[in-house]
Amino acid sequence: MQIYDTALKKKVDLIPLNNNEINIYVCGPTVYDDAHLGHAKSSISFDLLRRVLIALGYSVKFVKNFTDIDDKILAKMRSTNQTLEQITTHYIDRYLNDMRALNVLNADIEPKATNYLNAIIDYIQKLEQNGATYRLEDGIYFDTSKDEKYLSLSGRKDENLIARVSSNESKKDDKDFVLWKFDENWYDSPFGKGRPGWHTECVAMIEEIFAKTIDIHAGGADLLFPHHENEAAQCRCAYHKDLANHWIHNGFIQVDNEKMSKSLGNSFFIKDALAIAPGEAVRFYLMSSHYRANFNYDISDLLSSKKRLDKIYRLKKRLSRVESSKVDDEFKSLILDALSDDLNISIALAKIDEMVNQANTNLDKEPKNKALKSTIMANLNFIKETLGILYQDEFEWFQYGFDEAQKEQISNLIKARNEAKSAKNYEKADLIRDELNNLGVAIMDTPNGVKWEKIWVE
Repeated sequence: MQIYDTALKKKVDLIPLNNNEINIYVCGPTVYDDAHLGHAKSSISFDLLRRVLIALGYSVKFVKNFTDIDDKILAKMRSTNQTLEQITTHYIDRYLNDMRALNVLNADIEPKATNYLNAIIDYIQKLEQNGATYRLEDGIYFDTSKDEKYLSLSGRKDENLIARVSSNESKKDDKDFVLWKFDENWYDSPFGKGRPGWHTECVAMIEEIFAKTIDIHAGGADLLFPHHENEAAQCRCAYHKDLANHWIHNGFIQVDNEKMSKSLGNSFFIKDALAIAPGEAVRFYLMSSHYRANFNYDISDLLSSKKRLDKIYRLKKRLSRVESSKVDDEFKSLILDALSDDLNISIALAKIDEMVNQANTNLDKEPKNKALKSTIMANLNFIKETLGILYQDEFEWFQYGFDEAQKEQISNLIKARNEAKSAKNYEKADLIRDELNNLGVAIMDTPNGVKWEKIWVE
């Protein structure tokens, strides 16, 4: 498999550092608010990577952290009068619920910074012993001049640096950053009471969990500098080794052609998208463009993307209750060859569209061919496991948007229509069909009874 390595700025062969095992660490959210579409894009991108690697036969250890101590969380505490644990537990639960809706697999390990304080303190002490830190009145700082390769990951020049944290005029260099912030309200340490700086927690947790260079460190493009740059520098200064063998980053999310940002007031939450379309449709939409490309979120495009996914679900619906056999080797190879080229999703989805069209043509010609049906179902199951779609019941998929009370109302109307038809009262049956249509319901009379769907309007 080839991936685009941000540090090398080119596609390279992914070669595991330990035989067939691949270790991946993804920077997760700071849990002070609901997850937004940037979190969704990153999570879906690297969930796809994980699924593809598994399909290729690799054993994958996947870790994604939660930042649960941060200035933003402290500000939330002050504004809500809630404890740190109340806020972070609430938003971690909300985040995980959003991930489940998007069919993002749970990480093997989901470390929280507050559970790794000893590891973080030990890491800072190691940097201190190696002469890579200095003390100011507000905390312990990392001295970037001690790392000869600083800025090699992001490729930035000094004149292009952009501050991402509050600056201390006493710093030796603007690029230097805090490792431990002094604060009497928090945790004991050899340096004094305080709390960890953002850039140190991930590198300390990686060392604690993996105890070696990892294969892949991943995250959003916004983390490349300074977060990942600072992580890489600390690791070199502490242990004289690379933190990761490969660095990969997903592109930015835009909303209505503007970079998504809370400061701009256009930060679109995952929950907002889920109110418009099913989670799988949101996943399919965000996954449909290359993970490194900047993505412009548009509601009409989301609904159009759902229609593309609907076509695959209609094939699944056509094969309802068919047992799966063996996936077609040629189809599997086409998909994996595309995705092995730095997750080329466009080619993979085009091949899936071709398979769906050909499958429908073949089923029209041979509607009773059991072997054909079983192979097509196996292809759909392969798509399910590799792309993270088609998890929903094929009938319920087309009923999204109605709550249980509405579904019961629809069921009762269909029952009344059936009774009217049995009594040959076709005028009443037609009136009930019109009533269902006004509710946004389309009904189909099939050999297996009446089936219904939601009428989608863009």
